Amino acid sequence: MTTAVVVGNPRPESRTLRAATYVAEQLTGTAPHVVADLATVGPALLDPADPDVTDLVTQVGAADLVVVASPTYKGAYTGMLKVFLDRFAGGSGLSGVAVPLMLGASPGHALAPELTLRPVLTEIGGTVPGRGLYVLDSTHDEPAAYADWIAAIRPVVTALLEARR
Repeated sequence: MTTAVVVGNPRPESRTLRAATYVAEQLTGTAPHVVADLATVGPALLDPADPDVTDLVTQVGAADLVVVASPTYKGAYTGMLKVFLDRFAGGSGLSGVAVPLMLGASPGHALAPELTLRPVLTEIGGTVPGRGLYVLDSTHDEPAAYADWIAAIRPVVTALLEARR
């Protein structure tokens, strides 16, 4: 089983990356095999022929579980993440379980993962196992911020991953 995290935060090594990694570890019991911290890819994201980005798209697309994470900007995910997800158009989509995760400063954006990220992940082939996860920036490093969501989603993710074997 392969697990990937894709993080659309424009800052490398961000709290969004830490949150996505934590979620992947909690859902599978292991560290992710593929980490796509898009801030480290930079302008190569805009080059459709870049071999490193193409390889990253292939790895993420083939993963059994992908946690796709972004900070919330103006009630939506980042443009950096959009550019990456656009690479999955045209038949090269996700093949596994996709988990939308967004971090934000206000509870007023709590529906952002459901309204903006979930539909895209579904459109490009991901199986979204339940509601998206929204975590306040101020609580991103507190396990309690994830506990109820993980308890509800982990059994569904586990069943879906076992069915893929």
